[in-house]
Amino acid sequence: MSCYFRYIKDLLDESGLRVTPENKKAIDQTIHRLVGVKYKHCMPDCWAQVKQRIAVPRRRKALVSALQKASAKPSGRTQKRGR
Repeated sequence: MSCYFRYIKDLLDESGLRVTPENKKAIDQTIHRLVGVKYKHCMPDCWAQVKQRIAVPRRRKALVSALQKASAKPSGRTQKRGR
């Protein structure tokens, strides 16, 4: 899973994302979603899509922006409320 992260470290840094063992899977799922590849589908398919996007400056910028927006959203988990 996400072995392509070493190739996109600068992209993740540019997006302001710090990859940790706790959030690596969520970031990987987000990247899959953003490039239109089903999660857990062949990693080379995802990497191929990411590579195409980061090769074109405007598409790279769009991917960085999308990653920033996705990381700013709540995780979707419900929080316990006090009674």
